[in-house]
Amino acid sequence: MTFSGTVPTGTIVLIGTMVAGFGLTASIRMLALRIRLLALPNARSSHAIPTPTSGGLGFIVPVVGVLLWAREWQAAPALALVALIAALGLADDARDLPRTLRLVVHLGVAAWCAFALTETGLGIGATVMVGIAWWINLYNFMDGIDGIAAAQAVLFAAGVLLLGDPGVSAPLAWALVGACAGFLLLNWAPARIFMGDAGSGFLGAMTGCYAVWLWQNDGLPPVAGLILLLGFWLDATYTLVVRILTRQKFTEAHRSHLYQILARQLGHGRTTLLFAAHAVIWLMPLAAAAIKWPSWNPVWV
Repeated sequence: MTFSGTVPTGTIVLIGTMVAGFGLTASIRMLALRIRLLALPNARSSHAIPTPTSGGLGFIVPVVGVLLWAREWQAAPALALVALIAALGLADDARDLPRTLRLVVHLGVAAWCAFALTETGLGIGATVMVGIAWWINLYNFMDGIDGIAAAQAVLFAAGVLLLGDPGVSAPLAWALVGACAGFLLLNWAPARIFMGDAGSGFLGAMTGCYAVWLWQNDGLPPVAGLILLLGFWLDATYTLVVRILTRQKFTEAHRSHLYQILARQLGHGRTTLLFAAHAVIWLMPLAAAAIKWPSWNPVWV
């Protein structure tokens, strides 16, 4: 990417996207209340009162705006596909869509990410495609308590800025940190708005494609990216495997993720803080070790 990674420029983007993210999220919240676009509590949800949703648009607009401002025209196809997932999620927030439709779109975006952004063989490309499709879906699964999904995006982008090549990684990373932090001001426990499927789908697709792009452009090694994102993919994958092995209806919504169990014991805010502390104190040093001593990557993972 051509965007400068200097601190002054990054600070401008950080502050600008944070202000925009907060302002847009606050406006969307008022609109959602007016038109009754609410996430209603049910037996499988972690919230107890109707809450405005689709607040993810508050960080989607600033992130896309920064990439267009930075003239990252080579990212246009990726942005179009990620926007398609966000639009699909927005429609799903308003009215439940068929799972098949969502799966087809997710697989299409994952296939493009795997074979257009990488220069690898068919085997690795297929593996990346399955991984990205799973990541987009699990991001929705993991968006179940206040603040955790936006926090994962902030922590991943912060890790990219701290550990990656700033000349390669700067634009999207600064924008993700700022815009999602602005959204978090209203999404932190007790949340006054949720990001909805529009936001979780966007963050899943964006961070997944971004991790692949960084890998292919020497911005961040793939193992370091996997470690920075481990809090989400390990919880979701482990929970799915357990539900399959115990013959539960694993395709149905549930409340058996590790973070959900902790949230019932500790509360949403404390659980999200614990998740963030784990990422900063444990995962980021391991990601740094994976970059410095790559021959030990299996150990770091």
